[in-house]
Amino acid sequence: MTLEKSDWRLGSRPLAVRNHEALVRVPLITSTKPAQLTSQYKYKKWTFDGTVPGPFIRAKMGDDVELSLRNKYKTGNPHNIDCHAFNGPGGGAAVTTVDEDETKTARLKLLYPGLYVYYCAAAPVPVHIANGMYDLKYVQPEKEDLLLVEKEYYIMQSEIYHELPEVDEDGCCSEVVEFSNCNGFCEEPNESALTRDYTLRAEVGDNVRIFFCNAGPNLSSSFLVICSHFKSVYCDGDVPTPPYKVIRTVTVLSGGSSIFDLKMQNPGTYTMVDHAI
Repeated sequence: MTLEKSDWRLGSRPLAVRNHEALVRVPLITSTKPAQLTSQYKYKKWTFDGTVPGPFIRAKMGDDVELSLRNKYKTGNPHNIDCHAFNGPGGGAAVTTVDEDETKTARLKLLYPGLYVYYCAAAPVPVHIANGMYDLKYVQPEKEDLLLVEKEYYIMQSEIYHELPEVDEDGCCSEVVEFSNCNGFCEEPNESALTRDYTLRAEVGDNVRIFFCNAGPNLSSSFLVICSHFKSVYCDGDVPTPPYKVIRTVTVLSGGSSIFDLKMQNPGTYTMVDHAI
């Protein structure tokens, strides 16, 4: 069986009833996209398929992924895909590196279930990640998937370095981040991130699942939904192991991911934050 592009995007959930392996075709295009970073700053983002983060990929353990990458950048920069779900040198980067106007296709096997980041690992790697070339892949377990929920969202936290970092007195680069963002929308200073026009919505009684990843490239995240408890947490994207229960704050390392389930028991606004404030 072959799953085309529309089938593996988050939301369509074609895998909930699939009990067989398939060939999952994933075509991706790299390009730049000017965007309003904050009310004061514009920024040229580096993207997979024109968005930051790129497309969420959903597949099943045992599937073959036919990954096709086309480089439409006009800067001369090479790009590739390193996915933590793949085994082998570079996680796919070695066989997907494409120069300007080049396309490469590789077929890779999904051997383990879980939630994994994928990103561009072309040199210099931190620059490609910080500019927006990252996203998530969820690999469904071979037999039983997670319980169905009413709402699913995916959120990726990252840092954007609008200018080169300053040098501290000890000669090292400053760890002060100019902008932190969720799904490409800045959290600070005084920006909206995933609020206002981009609010994540649910109804009272809904079970909500958040696929969360910290793309980094440098800082850890202390993920919390204020005034709520996570019903279940699959730390580090580990779905075969029974989840942690009734958790408030979870550390997600740079390049790490976790799955959070919560039940909306009361009406109101619930704010998601990095508690490293």
